Amino acid sequence: MKIGYARVSTKEQNESRQLDALFVAGVDMSSIYIDKQSGKDFERIEYNAMMKSLRKGDTLVIKSIDRLGRNYEMIRKEYSKIIDKGVNITILDMPALNTDRLTETGLTGKFVADIILTILGYVAEQERISILARQKEGICSAKKRGIKFGRPSKMTNKSLNIINCVKNGEITIDQACQLLNISRKSYYNYCNNLKKDQKLSCN
Repeated sequence: MKIGYARVSTKEQNESRQLDALFVAGVDMSSIYIDKQSGKDFERIEYNAMMKSLRKGDTLVIKSIDRLGRNYEMIRKEYSKIIDKGVNITILDMPALNTDRLTETGLTGKFVADIILTILGYVAEQERISILARQKEGICSAKKRGIKFGRPSKMTNKSLNIINCVKNGEITIDQACQLLNISRKSYYNYCNNLKKDQKLSCN
């Protein structure tokens, strides 16, 4: 029996492209499990229901390997777990990892699949590192040009009046935070900015 699995990261994303591919591969709609959740781990309701439904001799069909998840070390372990259940895996975008073909070639085929998954994991990790590095460089460059990051200041005349009330002992800091609808941390951030600009004491 063919079992399909599709995943998108958010409820706003559309899974129709994956479903179309699964239909073409011969998977019935009633046998498709769909998650609208991040692939950071395997704690997904539909995925776990799908895993429980798999029986020896079944074939799990997915459009691409990253539909299982985004952590390739975890994917590799999950891939092996599925195979150990006696279930074949068909990955439409990467036929080299299809276990029905690997069964024909014996242990050597499984070894090749494991190597492919390891390489994919390395490439994905290096890409993640590169993205983080580019983000860091972009932030540093923007800061040098005077661009400020973080939550913008909501300082208004009302805010100044409330802070002055705290300064004069008319209300407490907690009361000021409630009136401004901000946290104590944000309150102190505002005060620090004011100290720089106006030499105002906020305590």
